[in-house]
Amino acid sequence: MKSINRRRTTAFAAACGATLALTLSACGGDTDTGAEEPAAVDTDADITGQKIVVSNWEGYMPEDIDALYNEATGADVEITYHATNEDVVAKVTGSGGDGLDVIFASQPFLEAFAKAGLLQPLDTDAISNWGNLDADIADLTEVDGQAYWAPYTVGTTGICYREDLVDEAPDSWYDLLTPEEQYQGKVTMMGTQRWAVLPAQKALGFSANTTDEGEMEQVKELMLDAKPNLLAYDDSTFYERLISGEAVMTEAWDGWCNYGTAENADIKFVVPSEGSDLWADGMAILKSSEHLEAGYAFIDTILDAENHAWVEENILYNIPNSAARELVSPELVEQFDLLGERREEMLTGENMTDVGDDADALYNKIITEVSAS
Repeated sequence: MKSINRRRTTAFAAACGATLALTLSACGGDTDTGAEEPAAVDTDADITGQKIVVSNWEGYMPEDIDALYNEATGADVEITYHATNEDVVAKVTGSGGDGLDVIFASQPFLEAFAKAGLLQPLDTDAISNWGNLDADIADLTEVDGQAYWAPYTVGTTGICYREDLVDEAPDSWYDLLTPEEQYQGKVTMMGTQRWAVLPAQKALGFSANTTDEGEMEQVKELMLDAKPNLLAYDDSTFYERLISGEAVMTEAWDGWCNYGTAENADIKFVVPSEGSDLWADGMAILKSSEHLEAGYAFIDTILDAENHAWVEENILYNIPNSAARELVSPELVEQFDLLGERREEMLTGENMTDVGDDADALYNKIITEVSAS
């Protein structure tokens, strides 16, 4: 199996000093302005010699993407890195995105960027590999019927656990939130804003996109009750804790649970009975970019079947690219059932979307209160 890369590193309540939508609107964006028409793009333009700057999670695309892009287009690319979605917000709003052309981020953040008028609407007809994408996932890229970003990876959140260290396989979010006595201090949950609240939201029967203050007050109380039983808030090393046996159950993204399974076959993944989310990461061109055609060419290069197949083979997340999936090693798909026979299960959750500035402020307030307790 090829080397495995990691992503989405963060800490509990990281960068939550300001809400996402308020941060964006304060930096010159006009929120909820409706869909815009894509700018005219010349797919035959000579971009040889142009250079774009892309921000992504480290290890989240081929190490030789610069060579692949140059070979395909004649243009160059400089890769910069961010550790969290909040880092992308800081990059874009701190300088208006000056110097950045393409960004990778998660769907709620990309939606907020689009609503703030910071993303270039996409003419999908100008992206030759757009047809490789699964139509239902491609639809997630739209705001008011207009596509603003290209999907890159998709998945869900659930419980990653050590089958050999628990008496029974977990099947409910309450197995993490209110663990049995012998598992207390041996469970972890995530700290990133939307995923920190997700288990309590779903356990209580609420939407992952709820904006109801009463519901979120119940979410906070359940999170406060759960905190003393936790080993840690951990978005990035939980699978290592599972491998060592320090943890027996963790909240996890499906792909990251695969990292643990790759090293210990007793590590399993379950989507709790109360349901979960459908998350998507994607790439978008900033409206401030001065290299529109080169940005389109970069997205098209990534969506090329061979290049996009690299993502599933190396990061172990599902990709919404049918042409690329045909190139993925059958042995890999057999080894990791989340990429194979259970793939559809990974894509049946509630789509996680932008909740707007008021709810975003409420979410951050709850996380701050839980963190300080």
